[in-house]
Amino acid sequence: MDDLLLQARSFVGLFALAGLAWLLGPRKKVPLVLLAGAIALQLAIAWLLYSLAPFRAFLQSLTGVVAVLQEVTNEGAQFVFGYLAGGAMPFEVNEENAGGLFIFAFQALPMVIVLSALSALLWRWRLLEFLVRGFAAAFRRLLNLSGSASLGAAANIFLGMTESPVLIRPRLPEMTRSDLFLIMTVGFSTVAGSVMALYVSQLSSVIDGAAGHIFTASLISVPAAVLLSRLMMPAEPVSEEALQKEKIPTKIYHSSMDALTTGVSDGIRLYFNIIFMLLVFTALVALVNVILGLFPDVLGAPLSADRILGWVFAPIVWLAGIPWSEATQAGSLMGLKTALNEVYAYDRLSQVGGELSERTRLIMTYALCGFANFSSVGILTGGLVAIAPSRREDILELAPRALVSGTLATLMTGAAVGALPAGLFG
Repeated sequence: MDDLLLQARSFVGLFALAGLAWLLGPRKKVPLVLLAGAIALQLAIAWLLYSLAPFRAFLQSLTGVVAVLQEVTNEGAQFVFGYLAGGAMPFEVNEENAGGLFIFAFQALPMVIVLSALSALLWRWRLLEFLVRGFAAAFRRLLNLSGSASLGAAANIFLGMTESPVLIRPRLPEMTRSDLFLIMTVGFSTVAGSVMALYVSQLSSVIDGAAGHIFTASLISVPAAVLLSRLMMPAEPVSEEALQKEKIPTKIYHSSMDALTTGVSDGIRLYFNIIFMLLVFTALVALVNVILGLFPDVLGAPLSADRILGWVFAPIVWLAGIPWSEATQAGSLMGLKTALNEVYAYDRLSQVGGELSERTRLIMTYALCGFANFSSVGILTGGLVAIAPSRREDILELAPRALVSGTLATLMTGAAVGALPAGLFG
């Protein structure tokens, strides 16, 4: 009975989160067809992926694919970094301290560069392009999107939030503000294929079949992002002349070698971005905790950034279906993801996962799966301004609001999973 009540609360939470987005917008007439359609599409995709044997087998196989990619990446990393990447030790290791030999920058993050290069190659060979065009056609019909908006949204399932807009570069100067806002919201609410394996390595001890869950989360966040972006910034009418320009060229790379080298370069930028963002923000959290430690205890415990973020986000994650007894801890994860990034939040989830119920771990795996954080605002605006300088003012104005809609979209994705029977994902 308790499970049914939690499922019902997650289902109601889908509409409550959409209502919150509507309150943050111009509060025009609610697009009921889009509201019902987007929520139904989220639930239907998740149910189909996990209930139909072929799709479920595909999702389960992703974990094996990630394991193989991690193994071959380790070969390259150990050749370059030696024992720092897990190679043979040139000295004797004390078994009591062996756990401290895992070095995140040399053993987990190199996969980001390998997958970035692989994604570029797969696009050049038109395999990813085929998948993106298929999803774009589906989103265009089911969610009533323009061709450029549907292509940009679909690309975010596989590419990063700065790479996917390159596909629609010719349309960005004339794109409506509502479509531009939609692209930014989808960018914040999804993750790139180049970092999915990193999350899988972090979550392997928290949830089974992590690779399938990460892929599913990025996919079903798109309908939520479309809905919330339209509620916060309703669609604008498009002229016939603009409709004639909807055919978008998707050639990014001139050759396989160009794709490989460009993918490596992009991966290196992402690699160092993750390293130094984690370094700086971890230090800042520690500094904030030192300052908060100067204040008197509150409710029997010292103040900390984690506790404050937990109190702020607890009501929101409760809407997604998290039991109130776990809402503060889950809210802390959501707050850390927003203030820092999803890598930090997933790392914390792996540490505290044993203290949370299986259902809460599942919902938070989905709710944390997105680039919606403050540092990503700078990354996204910088990338978009570089390829569409004429839209600089619009991009800078819309980015903070897109951060909010992107965060609500990932929470809707968590609620969608919570509304389905837990046994479906077992």
